[in-house]
Amino acid sequence: MRSIAKFCGQCSCGCPELFLDETAPAERRIVIVDDFGQRVEMSLDQLGSIVEAAKSGSLDDLALAH
Repeated sequence: MRSIAKFCGQCSCGCPELFLDETAPAERRIVIVDDFGQRVEMSLDQLGSIVEAAKSGSLDDLALAH
């Protein structure tokens, strides 16, 4: 797997990370590993939907929830 991005928060327990697994089936090629070692696998199209939602501002309220 190739690391694409690390999402560092303000904690000391590690950081979630985004990977591209070029050997995985297309529907599981994007892998997000959280700071506890759990994995989420999705397609490039699914990741694209998340990126579009973030760009459009529809996820902005989530940042204010903490």
